[in-house]
Amino acid sequence: MPPTEYTKEAFDKEVDALVTKMRAYEPKVDGKTIHAAFDYALKMHGAQARESGEPYVVHPLKVAEILADMEMDQTTIVAALLHDCIEDTKASYDNIEQNFGADVARLVDGVTKLDGIEFRTKDEQKAESLRKMFFAMAKDIRVVIIKLADRLHNMRTLKFCNEAKRVRTAKETIEVYAPLANRLGINSIKWELEDLCLRYLDPESYYDLVDRVSMRRQERMEAIDHIIDKLRKALDDANIKADITGRPKHFYSIYKKMKKKGLSFEQIYDLIAVRVLVNTKEDCYAVLGIVHSLWKPMPGRFKDYIARPKANGYQSLHSTLLGDQGMPFEVQIRTHEMHRVAEYGVAAHYKYKNGGKSTQFDETLNFVHQLMNIDSEVDDTKEFMETLKKELFSDDEVFVFTPKGDAIDLPKDSTPLDFAYRIHSAVGNKCVGAKVNQRIVTLDTKLQTGDIVEILTSPSSKGPSMDWLKIVKTTEAKSKIRAYLKASLRDENILLGRDMIEKEARRQNLDPAKLLKAEYLEKIQRKQGFKTADDIYAAVGFGGMTAMQVVMRLNEEYKRAAREEAPLPPEPKPERPSTLKKKQKKEQAVFVKGEEGMVVRFAHCCNPVPGDDIVGYITRGRGVSVHRKDCINLKDASMENVRMIEVSWNTGAASSFNADVQLIAYDRSGIIASLTTMIAGMNIPLLAISARTTRNKTTVINLTLEVKDKEQLSQVMKQFQKNPDIIEAYRSST
Repeated sequence: MPPTEYTKEAFDKEVDALVTKMRAYEPKVDGKTIHAAFDYALKMHGAQARESGEPYVVHPLKVAEILADMEMDQTTIVAALLHDCIEDTKASYDNIEQNFGADVARLVDGVTKLDGIEFRTKDEQKAESLRKMFFAMAKDIRVVIIKLADRLHNMRTLKFCNEAKRVRTAKETIEVYAPLANRLGINSIKWELEDLCLRYLDPESYYDLVDRVSMRRQERMEAIDHIIDKLRKALDDANIKADITGRPKHFYSIYKKMKKKGLSFEQIYDLIAVRVLVNTKEDCYAVLGIVHSLWKPMPGRFKDYIARPKANGYQSLHSTLLGDQGMPFEVQIRTHEMHRVAEYGVAAHYKYKNGGKSTQFDETLNFVHQLMNIDSEVDDTKEFMETLKKELFSDDEVFVFTPKGDAIDLPKDSTPLDFAYRIHSAVGNKCVGAKVNQRIVTLDTKLQTGDIVEILTSPSSKGPSMDWLKIVKTTEAKSKIRAYLKASLRDENILLGRDMIEKEARRQNLDPAKLLKAEYLEKIQRKQGFKTADDIYAAVGFGGMTAMQVVMRLNEEYKRAAREEAPLPPEPKPERPSTLKKKQKKEQAVFVKGEEGMVVRFAHCCNPVPGDDIVGYITRGRGVSVHRKDCINLKDASMENVRMIEVSWNTGAASSFNADVQLIAYDRSGIIASLTTMIAGMNIPLLAISARTTRNKTTVINLTLEVKDKEQLSQVMKQFQKNPDIIEAYRSST
């Protein structure tokens, strides 16, 4: 749309065209809702503009058009039109839900969270970003499909950004989004993303390829036309209906082949491809026979992805042949449905229109569960990234067969043990040996494409050992081995875990007998989701938790109980009036309205500091307890309002106060050390610190600091919030 046509009338025509495109595959599309969504986005984005200078609302409209080309459902299209509203405008989740429904709001919210991801050069940051994306995928795959369309349009308009941003965005795309599109089977997006990335990451090679390819364009087009005419006549004679098209190879695929095989451009022969679409699988093989009768197939250049589909569900017959003029070319043969899947992948399988899922959809999305397994099983960041790259974002696969002829696809360098666990957990757990091509092999043998693998099992097998974890390559196998070891060695792990906790307590000069009380262990159970104390011991013995983590939490509970059970201090001895007045001026930080000489203490549940809004609570026999007005314990029904009393700060008192702070940080090594150094640099006394790791790969850190007042505490909190390792920082109230 030219800049002069950025009018409401012109936009309405664009939206009308979008609705027409959608009705071609979904006749019941509600055009009013599509228009309403665009109008909402237009209103919210207002005068916002992109780097290109065009109105910002053009971007979500183009994203919606990309998704319509993929034949996505109405809910997805509406969410695409609104996908930047929450992040970039005043629009809220509740408002979108009210106007367009809960499903749309959830999708917009999901994409918004992904947009908050910043991919940096550090592997640790990138790993955390990927984990967030995988959780979004597991919730609703449409979130990632919208994100891929969003990234595609951003790449199409990347030329308007500065060079640093172009390189950074292209690198993110080639490392994550293009491989992700490939694994989801969305080749239409994958190919374009790859070519666009090459343009910005290696512009010299890209434009050199463009020039070289264009120089031979006329020659190739004549060759393609000749091949198509000859093949169409042969298929007509055989009474096979087919659509035949020719296409040049994508620049990135040529570039990758040159780099991988060390070839020059002149050594890349199959620069052209002919695609044949037919109605049935039987027709595919019939066409293949005709093709091989017309041209000579090149040895070793035939692949049957129909019998052995790729992991992303891709099916097609590929064969490279020698043309009549001596120019090699590739033929791809598949059905119309196979082609739709090849272009749109998981988006083609998901049938939101009728509310169901296809079997192929479930199979294609199996890798999402693999992603979640990697996230839960791999703690080391480097290992996480390497596993991800090797198992999920790599085209390197081997196809092996069971003795019955069933094909099994595995990552490169997989072993017979990986094969066994891919068949079934019971087969892997009872494995005692393996045969490859009828020969006995060791369990760490690397499998090759075409191998026939037979697993030898025995009922008397002792099961997997820890050494097996070093042999297997797939996360699936590692997860199943760990699960077996965890269950079978539970008794040993319980004894080992308790011993490790006791040793750690003694190392910290703590008494294990005082810490390992049922009431303390029970609180840890509830917080961590364990059923019994033995579950805690077993987790430590197995390596799911560290002994230090448990001891720190037990010590917290012990100290909390000690504070609650501590007796009241004795009544102070009478002092001379002058001495008493001087001492009160120095130590009494709070005045109690209408009362003098009352014992005042600060509540440990909220630890108020000067500057906080406070209120007094008259306790039974322990004076006045001072709370923050926002303390959650004040909301307890047991605290009668009649026992509340007005208190105020003595601004002249010189004293210090305890403040409890909770931090949510990225789980990385050295985080505690860096925090303590940071706090020391601010000249703030650190009275206590504890930490625990959560299941979503973050660390919860509890601090007790000594501060003068709320203003000083606020300055400290600002410094915490500036730290890139800290996700959230807030005062805690228990």
